[in-house]
Amino acid sequence: MAKQEFQTEVSQLLQLIIHSLYSHPEIFLRELISNSSDALDKLRYLTLTDEALKQLPFDPRIDLEADETAHTLTVSDTGIGMNEADLIANLGTIARSGTKNFVSQLSGDAKKDSNLIGQFGVGFYSAFMVADKIEVVTRKAGEEQAYRWTSDGKTGFDIEPASREVAGTTVKLFLNEEGKSYASSWRLKEIVKKYSNHIAFPIYLTYDKSEWNAEEKKSDTTRVTEQVNAASAMWRRSKSELSDDDYKELYKSITGDSTDPLFWFHTQAEGSLEYTTLFYIPAKAPLDLYQAEYKGGVKLYVKRVFILDDSKELLPQYLRFVRGIIDSEDLPLNVSRELLQQNRVLTTIKTASIKKILSELKAAANRDADKYTEFSGQYNRPLKEGLYSDYANREVLLDLVRFKSTAVEGLTSFADAKGRMKEDQKSLYYITGGSEQLLRNSPLLELYKKKGIEVLILDDDIDEIVFSTIEKYGETDLKAVSKAATSEDFKDDAEPEQADAIKPLLEKIKATLGDRVKDVRASVRLADSPSCIVSDEEEPSLQMQQMLRAMGQKEMPAAKPTLEINPDHEIVKKLLARPDDPVTQDAAWLLLDQALLLEGVQLQDPASFVQRLNRVLQMSI
Repeated sequence: MAKQEFQTEVSQLLQLIIHSLYSHPEIFLRELISNSSDALDKLRYLTLTDEALKQLPFDPRIDLEADETAHTLTVSDTGIGMNEADLIANLGTIARSGTKNFVSQLSGDAKKDSNLIGQFGVGFYSAFMVADKIEVVTRKAGEEQAYRWTSDGKTGFDIEPASREVAGTTVKLFLNEEGKSYASSWRLKEIVKKYSNHIAFPIYLTYDKSEWNAEEKKSDTTRVTEQVNAASAMWRRSKSELSDDDYKELYKSITGDSTDPLFWFHTQAEGSLEYTTLFYIPAKAPLDLYQAEYKGGVKLYVKRVFILDDSKELLPQYLRFVRGIIDSEDLPLNVSRELLQQNRVLTTIKTASIKKILSELKAAANRDADKYTEFSGQYNRPLKEGLYSDYANREVLLDLVRFKSTAVEGLTSFADAKGRMKEDQKSLYYITGGSEQLLRNSPLLELYKKKGIEVLILDDDIDEIVFSTIEKYGETDLKAVSKAATSEDFKDDAEPEQADAIKPLLEKIKATLGDRVKDVRASVRLADSPSCIVSDEEEPSLQMQQMLRAMGQKEMPAAKPTLEINPDHEIVKKLLARPDDPVTQDAAWLLLDQALLLEGVQLQDPASFVQRLNRVLQMSI
């Protein structure tokens, strides 16, 4: 058969992997064993559920065979195997568009890049770090014909008919100069123990074992085969039997992550429903966490039989960063992906799992604030998605999310902010709608700074959407400082008198601005700035309107802001004394435009703003 060329992205990928991961190449074996384990999982499931395959013998095992003389390493399994079309699809092309992101993320930092390999599912190609040539012989379960795929990782690949006694895949690596150490039995045992000890299937190593013969005073070499992993469904053992190292080892073997997890939560439920869950929180958020094609990392087992690992039905989307295992005794083995959504047992397990994860996170926050701060730095935003989508768990999620604040350094919680409330303070206050620097410098905060009242800085781009739907934390009102009604909390006896004093100016400004504003009124929230804009309670802010338009809602009617004027500011006092002339009219527009700019809102007519500013500058110089 004629040589076939790699898809362009594969060629790029091979070069980047080979040159980026040269100092961390051992992960190739982790990836090949992981592929074999997946193939065995799939075949075991099909032999239990597919009528056409139920008669197939299933003897699950993974075999490593080392030949130090020939400098080869073979990784073989008795899994589902591949046919010719599968070989081309899996080893000649990469269908996931996420691969482009993977290619762009490779940095040359070996440890970081080795984690990316596992995240993006392109691990097979990492074997070219240690091999000049790779030969794959595979036969798909239920089919008679086997195929051989051969490639040097540079010039493309060949596929030809071959023979194999049983279904499964054999990957033979012809090791290069740098890879020769991986034909060593002690090296292979070390790597299997490190990465794959808790793979659920036995891993056997065949190698030349040397033993000292005392009688003949020489070393005898025999070819032996030994099991080199524990091959246990570790999550089914009781927590008292497991050490922290056991949990960390399993996490690394099921995720491909080389770093320890932040937290793990192990539950074994008994009673009307029997199931086991083991959930992990990775130390770092996956780089594709916010991509539309991102898949969750929880595996579903039924009676230790792997069913699937990419269903969005196992946990809600906002917990997609959680890794781990759900193993049920009560689901039918042939449960299909389509039926999962309607399955009562899985719904019950899912509901309990969500509550378990959130309650454990809350306990972790109370137990180790510094470690929880690490968690918040990675996963605060997904939890905010939960605030918007998971009403049933909103109260606990409100305790889990963290915020920046005008009162403390770093991140804080609603509970801590509530504990710092002043005796006469009526509500918890927050500001949204831009970058942290923009929000901290907003004129809307001036009154709160003056009175020493804390304001939470919500600078995430989804905060505006999320918190517009949340009115209380417990029994305490949550209020946005950008809403017009919030100023009612700070009214005093002098305000009506001040408003009456500048009423003529307010009318002049409103007449000048016309339908660009909903109203112009005296402000009680300003201390140093001459003006600010606010929105009515029921209306989206101007920043929210901009965001919705950017998301495609072009026909949304524009809500008009209310312009508030500071009666005590020197500019306002001088304008009050002026007649309604062109200077006053320019000033009215500038008071609106500067308030919009300070809130991060784009001006509708920047050219007119500059012209007015130049006219005022010309008068003042």
